[in-house]
Amino acid sequence: MQHQDDYVLRTVEERGVRFVRLWFTDVLGALKSFAITPAELETALEEGMTFDGSAIEGYSRVQESDMLAVPDPSTFEIVPWRGEDAPVARMFCDIKHLSGESFEGDPRHVLKRNLERARDKGLPSTPRPRWSSSSSSQPPSRSRSTTRASSTSRSSTW
Repeated sequence: MQHQDDYVLRTVEERGVRFVRLWFTDVLGALKSFAITPAELETALEEGMTFDGSAIEGYSRVQESDMLAVPDPSTFEIVPWRGEDAPVARMFCDIKHLSGESFEGDPRHVLKRNLERARDKGLPSTPRPRWSSSSSSQPPSRSRSTTRASSTSRSSTW
C-alpha cells in the first residue's frame, strides 16, 4: 500500500493539484464528497479524515455523527474536466467509525463483504451490470419515454 500512497503524494506534487476530492456514496448510492488540500493528504492516507456522518442520508444519528473517510489510493485519478491550470484529483473512500471498524452501511463495505461471501461459496466474484427488462434481453434504451419518472407506458426492473 505504501507504494500507492507514494505515487499519489508524488503525482499531486508534480502536477500541482490544488484539491483532492474524497468521494463516497450514501446508502442510496448518491455520490457525496468533500475536498482536502495537498497539505492534508498524507494525514488522510494514514489516518482518514473525519466528517459529520449525520449530514449523509442513512449514515448516523446526530449523537454519534463523527465518521472517518479513508481514501483508497488505488482509485486516485486527476479529474479531466477541471483542466491543467488548476488540477483537481479524486479518490474513493471507505467509511469507518472513529474506532476504525468499517461502517456497516458503507456501500463499498457491503460490496466487499458480499464479494467475500461469494468467493467463500466458490462463486465468481467479478461484479458487472446485469440488464433485466420484461420486453428484451438488450439494455434499456435511454429515450425519454423510458427514463422519465412519470412515464407509465413501460416499466423496467432495473
